Amino acid sequence: MRTNQPGDTGPNQVLVLVTVLLAVLMFPITLTGASIALPEIRVALHGDLAAVQWVVNAYNTTFAGFMLAAGGLADILGRRRVFAYGTAIFAAGGLLSAVAPNLLVLDVLRGLSGIGASAAATSAIAILASAFEGPARARAFSLFGTSIGFGLAFGPSLSSLLMGAMGWQAVFWLPAAVGVGALLLVPVLPESRNPEAAGVDWPGTVTFTAGLLLVIAGFVEGPALGWAHPLVLVGFLAGVLLLVVFVLVERRVANPMFDFVLLRSPGFLAAATAAATFVMVMVPLLVYFPNYLTAVVGQSAQGAGGTLILLTAPILVLPFAASAIARRTSTPWVLRVALGLVGVGTLWLTTINPGSTPLSLAGPLLAIGAGMGLSTGLVDNMALASAGPGRAGTASGMFGTSRLAFETIAIAVVGSIIAAGTDGTLAGPGYTDSLRLSLFLLSGVVAAVLVLFVVLTRSSRRAPQLAEATA
Repeated sequence: MRTNQPGDTGPNQVLVLVTVLLAVLMFPITLTGASIALPEIRVALHGDLAAVQWVVNAYNTTFAGFMLAAGGLADILGRRRVFAYGTAIFAAGGLLSAVAPNLLVLDVLRGLSGIGASAAATSAIAILASAFEGPARARAFSLFGTSIGFGLAFGPSLSSLLMGAMGWQAVFWLPAAVGVGALLLVPVLPESRNPEAAGVDWPGTVTFTAGLLLVIAGFVEGPALGWAHPLVLVGFLAGVLLLVVFVLVERRVANPMFDFVLLRSPGFLAAATAAATFVMVMVPLLVYFPNYLTAVVGQSAQGAGGTLILLTAPILVLPFAASAIARRTSTPWVLRVALGLVGVGTLWLTTINPGSTPLSLAGPLLAIGAGMGLSTGLVDNMALASAGPGRAGTASGMFGTSRLAFETIAIAVVGSIIAAGTDGTLAGPGYTDSLRLSLFLLSGVVAAVLVLFVVLTRSSRRAPQLAEATA
């Protein structure tokens, strides 16, 4: 029997990689596809703007909210088993979404799909971390990032083509069908567990998910009901209180899903913060920028998809280059450059106006895309390397949760700014000003995180890695 050496990728490892990436590819496609389909869904199912926004937000909220529990379950039950369950739930939710009779049912099914995607994605990261070592692991995470990039890059264009040929339902059933294909390959995956895992922290799961859901609800419903409406104020207050309770619970339960020990690693904290920042910029742009190009700039759906390639194409080609550069310099150095590019590109994009052309938008979009491409895969590997293989499931859950929670909040905040600026129409002269305001806020967040990242990564060079400290 052939024995795989560190850095080697044998036949079994290739099948593992194919299976994981096939499923993971669908998660960004179903997100961007749903965002592209929102206008058609709103017309077909006769809903208001807030109800339609939940098609995106329900998926993202449950994706983020259940990641910590999914990481714990993966450590206990086995990463392959949880990956299979999650992929099956994701596929079922997508297939049923395609035949949803109304927006309420569709929103619930999107939440179900998010739970499945959460379990599958968390397990996928842990599977790669346990199945690969050394340079092979770096290449595996580069491919992982490239798959995500492919979904982001071609999701909007593919969704536009699918809707033109088969209607908005296709943006749900196609990713689900690919998920079924990934399920057939699950037997090739290795099984792994954390022998020290003791249980799932359900109080933490409930308080975190409910708190996040209520905060998002406040941002989504605020523009329509009014920010001083009792339901909005109660939603915000209850959401914040539940998140405070979550922190208190995690400090007291015997087996917390949010392991505060991980936050003692400057490397892990830096990676998680950077990853959250990257998606806080990228995903709201993917959700709202195509609509701006069609509603304000006047591009066709196909033209908007072509312009968006300037933003997403670098994510396809740069992860491999980033790995090579990191080997010659360092991962933190590459991620600092990536944050800088995203910050500069976001600030540059505030020059957008109704007369913008693909050429005038090329600079800022390519800068943001280049920063995302340099970070994809590297930031995941940095987080897991800082945590150590024994905590892979929990670390991937915490890492993914921070990324998705901030992504979901960013979508809701940007959506509320745009909804308020356009009186809930996502069109008209107020769209430009509200989009510019959102971009200014996001560029400021990136600048602050870049400073924090530099401080943390310098500290990590002086402090022992968590994996070594807990060995």
